[in-house]
Amino acid sequence: MNENSLRLLLDFGLLVLIWLVQLVIYPSFLHFQREGLVRWHKKYTPRITFIVLPLMLGQLMLYGSLLQQEKTVYSMGSFTLVLIVWLLTFTVFVPRHKEISANSYSEKTLSQLVNYNWGRTVVWTTLFIWNVLIQESY
Repeated sequence: MNENSLRLLLDFGLLVLIWLVQLVIYPSFLHFQREGLVRWHKKYTPRITFIVLPLMLGQLMLYGSLLQQEKTVYSMGSFTLVLIVWLLTFTVFVPRHKEISANSYSEKTLSQLVNYNWGRTVVWTTLFIWNVLIQESY
């Protein structure tokens, strides 16, 4: 499998994942009793990390590699989008997940997960569509 196909595969995996998180997983947090959410969240977090982290690391490495190979609008823009997702993940989402695990969250925290996640959803959707369009032009 070549790098272009692998990038497309990773982008698609993250696209499906982020839409599941946006439409199913994060909204479901609002329907848990506090004790149940904290208990479930402690199981959920390592399980989802096992899926998300390899995809995100692979995406970062492949777009980083592309940027080193060629400096184009596509390579620089795509790498920037990947960095935006990483920045959002570690500055916005990780702290809120830590609040849930520590049972120091509010309903506002849960609503923020849903609302703020639209940013990552838009970025990963944009990246996937852009990658598809670039692949079609080759």
